[in-house]
Parts: sequence; structure tokens; C-alpha cells
Amino acid sequence: MAEENFHKQSTNPGADQAAAPEQPAIPEFIENYKIESLLDRGGMSYIYLGIHPDTKDAVIIKVLSPKYLGHPDVVDRFIAEAEIIGLADHPNIVKLYGQGKWEGGLYIAMEYIQGVSLRQYLQYTPLSLRRALEIVIEVAYALCHLHTHGVIHRDLKLENILVTETGAIKVIDFGIAQLLKDRSEMGISPRQRLVGTPVYMSPEQREDPENVSYPSDIYSLGIITYELVLGRLSHGQVHLGLMPKGLQKILAKTLQPRPEDRYQDVVDFITDISAYINSAALQKDRKEGDLASEFSEQLQHAQMNLVPLSAPVWSGMSVGVAYHKGMTIAGVYYDFFSLGQNVHAVVMAESTMKGVGGVVSTAMLRGMIRSLCRLTTSPKQLIDVLNELLVNDAGDQVFTISYLMLDLDKNKFHYISCGYGNLWKVVAGDTIPQKITSENVALGIDRHAEFVETTEDWNPGDLLVLNSLANISSAEQTGKEFNQDHFKAVLTENLNMPPQKIVEAIMRKAKAYASKAFDEQSLAISAILRGS
Repeated sequence: MAEENFHKQSTNPGADQAAAPEQPAIPEFIENYKIESLLDRGGMSYIYLGIHPDTKDAVIIKVLSPKYLGHPDVVDRFIAEAEIIGLADHPNIVKLYGQGKWEGGLYIAMEYIQGVSLRQYLQYTPLSLRRALEIVIEVAYALCHLHTHGVIHRDLKLENILVTETGAIKVIDFGIAQLLKDRSEMGISPRQRLVGTPVYMSPEQREDPENVSYPSDIYSLGIITYELVLGRLSHGQVHLGLMPKGLQKILAKTLQPRPEDRYQDVVDFITDISAYINSAALQKDRKEGDLASEFSEQLQHAQMNLVPLSAPVWSGMSVGVAYHKGMTIAGVYYDFFSLGQNVHAVVMAESTMKGVGGVVSTAMLRGMIRSLCRLTTSPKQLIDVLNELLVNDAGDQVFTISYLMLDLDKNKFHYISCGYGNLWKVVAGDTIPQKITSENVALGIDRHAEFVETTEDWNPGDLLVLNSLANISSAEQTGKEFNQDHFKAVLTENLNMPPQKIVEAIMRKAKAYASKAFDEQSLAISAILRGS
């Protein structure tokens, strides 16, 4: 078979390649896990988003398709996948929560990871040479842990590596992973079949997929390293001359056609990559676009500094916060303030500029708000002063903003929104969320704008949910939209949950409705429950 045709093959070990997956009815429960939605389906399994019965955390539930329950080798692989994930207790590897039988067959419950695949990350994010190799090292640590436990992944690729919103790396998908000690027990058919993903497969895995060892995974890691450093997919074509000079020798050894000529232990690969990262050679080999990539990385770090990732601890109330960082760089800011005894505030804002300008201008806005919030006595007063400052500034900066002030002593809240987000209120003992309206023009546009704030009662047991969510939709997903009706429905469904679980549930549902648009936007939600 021609090389270019080999790399275009699809693989689905143990199943009929021509069989299309059926559309399943979404179960209400799988064992004790409440099912929220179907996330994905493949040739042999379905991936559901579920809720842990005790912690109420999101979990991933993988279910073997009923039509393969009569295939012993497929069942064996499914059971082995759970065993392998259970062995792999490592921060760079997805965690196992449980597995077993249910009325629909077999299931595996795993950690829910909020993030994107390394393939998506590579498409959106320019990587410096150092950052690319730091990611490789984390994947290699995961691989080292697997190999120490006798596990060969056999399908290591960009799609099976996730980057979390904090930048952590997680290796997933052990559907065709193999325990060396269990080869004779797996009931593998002698019939030759392709197992793995062609672009990342070692030569020996192409020839005999059931008889490979650790160097095969190391070969796959070599292809991943090549793609991350190159900054794009290889499509099965590797030209080491395109690599930094100091890295070429390491990759040449990693990608040797004969397994015995490759690194035999991933620890040796880690040692060589680490030495290169810390050497003068790395500075000489920096890519042409490294300065721009490093600046982009610093910008993303600055973007994350504009948002607190944990909720404040305020007396007399419970606060939850969820933040999703989109793949595009944007100036998004939210913050929490204590303005005096029993007076607190929440602010959410975003620059209409994207990229560098948006982050820089939002950082300036953050400084102004932090100063003004202590010099003003109401949201309207802060907005009036802020608008005047922005209109008079020569930078033509425009911001959308929501500002919520909570006064426990007076049992009141004050709210103002300028072209941004919305606020929902649920009165204690009620089950119907009410949208609080306070619509004003964005800041920095009109020096004569008249801003109006809303003041309402806020009593013990009342819940407020402030968010930056408008309708989430994208041209790539026609008909896929998360709108205000969806928001209200999810909020209503989760009113019996604590604030942190409420905001997490809303964020998950938004992604389930419009995943493509969700990845493109940065979103924030905060829920505040007044103590009884």
C-alpha cells in the first residue's frame, strides 16, 4: 500500500468498519450517575456527560455499544481499558471513578476534563520552542508512568492529549491500550488488523499491532514532538531538516524505523529533552517566530491574571464562580470586592477590542475599577465616572460591563449593566428565575449617556446569578445556540444545588449546546446565595 494511502486509513479494531453508529436514546441514569447529555459517539461506544451521585461533580461515562456486547474481544478490550485507567494514578492521566455493568451493558466512569485537545490547541495557539517541549515532557511523564505499570498506550496522538484551561496536560483514551502481561489472556484473534492511528503508528505497529512494546509509544511521542515544534500537523510526512539543529539527533533516535535502534526507555528521552531545554543550544535554535509565540504565551498569562479562579469567602452568603477561557485572546475581566462591613460587589467587564489591545486596555480598566469602587457609593456613580474617563481618553476604548453591589444590612442589591451579560434572581422558596433588566449603552461611547441602575430587595435565601453569557452560537454550527431560555432552564434544574455546582452545570450545558462557539468565547458566571 502506498505510504500516503496508508496514512489516510481509518481504524476501528475489532469492529466492522462499514457499520455506522446507531443514534442511542439518552438514558436518564447509568447506574447511579445522572446523565446530562451525549457528548460523542464512535463505532463501538458512546460518551456521556454525567453527574457523580455523591460529589455532584461532572464525570465522563463511556458505554460500550449494545451491538458489541456479543463480541468477546471487544468486551475484553473495554474491560481492560477500565483496568488500565485504574492503574494509572497520575496527574497527567485521566482518572477512573468507577466501572461495571448496568442495564444497558458495560460502562466506565472517568474524570471530566474541561479543556481542548492538543490538536485544537495547536491550531489556535502559536507555541514557542520551549513551550512545545514543556508539553512534550508532560506527555512523556504520563507515558513513563504507564510503562512502569506495564501499559502500552498504542494510540498516542494529539487528539488523545487534552490541555486544560490552566494549561495542564492530560492523556486520555485507553481503548486500545495493552497490558504486556495480559497479551496471552486477551483472546486476540490471529487475523491481522490495523490498531491505532496511522500517522502516529510505529513501523512495527503497522506490521503487527498486537505485538509491540514501549518503543512503539516512544515513536508516537516523536511524531507529536515533531508536530508541536513544527507548529502544524505532519500528515505522515517527517523532514528532520525542518527541526532545530539541537533537536534533530534526539528525534532521529526517537523515530528510527527499527524499534531496537530507538529509545528503549522513555526516561532516556526525557533526560535528553530536558538537557536540551536547559542548554545554550535551545537559545540558538529558537524558531523564527519564537518571540511572537512567547509574547502570545505571556499575553495568555496576563489574560488569566485578570480573572480570579476561586470564589471569595464572604460572611452571610455562599459564592460560586466558573470561568471558561476561549481559544482566542480577549480582554475579559471579573472581580470580587468587599467595600465595607456587609457590603460586597461583583464586576464583569470585557473590552470590545480583541488580541493584545483588548488585554492591555482591560488591565488598565481593572486598575481604574479597583480604585473607583472604594471612592464611589453606588454602581451608577462608578459607571458615570468610569464612562467620563474612558470618553476623554485618546485611546477610543469601549467596554461592556456589569456591576452588582450587595448590601446585607439593608437587604438590597444594586445592579447596572452596560451592554453586557445579565442578572437572574430566584426568590427564596420560589422555583422560577426572574431576569433583572438594567440595559445601558457600553462605556466609552457617549459622554452624555444617562445610566440607570436597578435596586431590588435581597433577602435571606435569595439567589443571584450574574453572568456574561449572551446567545452563544456560531456560523459553523447552524441551529446550535445556547440562549436565555436554555440558561433559565438549566438554572431551574439545579436550584437545589450549592452555588458552585450551579455555575458549573450552566457552563457545561453551554458547551454541550454550542461547543464550537464555546471554544471561541471567554465566559464567566457567578452565583451568590444569601444565607438564611
